[in-house]
This record gives sequence, C-alpha cells and structure tokens, in this order.
Amino acid sequence: MARPRKPLLSRARIVDAAAALIDAEGLEAVSTRRLAAELGVSGPSLYNHFRTKDEILEAVADAVSAQVDLTMFDEGDDRDWRTALHDWAVSYRAALTDHPNIVPVLASGPGRRPAGLRVADAVFGAMVRAGWPPAQATHIGALMRYFITGSALGSFARGFVDDETAYDPADYPHLGRAHLLAEHREKVDEGAFETGLRALLDGLAVQYAALARA
Repeated sequence: MARPRKPLLSRARIVDAAAALIDAEGLEAVSTRRLAAELGVSGPSLYNHFRTKDEILEAVADAVSAQVDLTMFDEGDDRDWRTALHDWAVSYRAALTDHPNIVPVLASGPGRRPAGLRVADAVFGAMVRAGWPPAQATHIGALMRYFITGSALGSFARGFVDDETAYDPADYPHLGRAHLLAEHREKVDEGAFETGLRALLDGLAVQYAALARA
C-alpha cells in the first residue's frame, strides 16, 4: 500500500502548529479554520483530537510547562530550598520568554494540565520537605508564579521608545538616557528579574530563619 503523502494528523502535530502560530502572531491568530489550513486538513478533522479551540490553547500552554526543569526538586538533589527555587525560577522564566504570547493562558493557573500540575506539585512538595508549613508552601508557590509570569508578560525596556528627543528634560529630568533601554532590552530585563528574584528569596530566607527559631 502506498504511503500517505502527508503525516497523519495527531495531537502533537496540532499542538506544534498552534504553538508556531501563537509564537508568530499571538493568541488571536488561532482558530480551528486557520489551524486546519496550516496543517492541510479539513476543519472537522481537528475535533477528533480537540473539542474546542480553548483545549488546543491549554495543550500548547502545557507543552511550554513541560519545558521547565524540575530536577532541582528531586529528593536526591542536594540543592537547598533557596537554590532550588532560584534555579527553577530561571528555567521557568526562560520557557516563558521563549513563548511570551502563551503567558496569559499559563498565568490563569494549571487547571487540569498535567505538566502544569507537575510543576505545582514539585514546588509544593519540595518546600514542605524543606520544613515550610503547608500553608506557607502554598503561598510560596503562588508568589513565585505571580513573579515569574509577571516578568514574562512584558518588557520594561521595550516600554520606552528609542528616540532621544522623546523625553524632554524639562518634563522628565531623569529620563535623559531612557531611549537607550530598548537597545539593551535583554540585559535590562534579565537584570531586573535577577534583582527581584534575589530580593524575594532574601525575604523568604528571613521568614524561614524565624520559623526555625520558633
């Protein structure tokens, strides 16, 4: 029997096509009709794998969550809770900044997404094992998600135009070099993330020490 000219449709192919479309054009570009055209299939054939467009977006979000490194939370790993949180946060942000257009879906929480739930489970379990009370471990997981997803939703540096005449010193005396931020976007945004992450972990370390004394 002759081999089919095109690969058979699968969930993985649909997710890959949707992810590429989201990366290139944003969430608004995704529709079942557009995806079917990209895949060279009829629209109804997508419903054999996903019931709705929202299910496809959820699957793309979960595929991004699956890229996050969780090995620092393994019971055999010798990193302390603070180092583990730092390394995980860096990995999580890297996954999100590679796919910034899907962040609004991820920011809503893991819901029923398997990879997203594994992330939440790993963080919570590691914090409890480290000695944090369960309620505080929950707060830490929420806090880290707020901070990481927030950092990936936009770029501080891109919020300023690169026109040196845009910010009149008479009106903005301290923004004389703000037009240079966009040129150094990656350095500025990564530096801000690391500064915030260190400050956050420093604060948690103070709370952890107080718990140990108590």
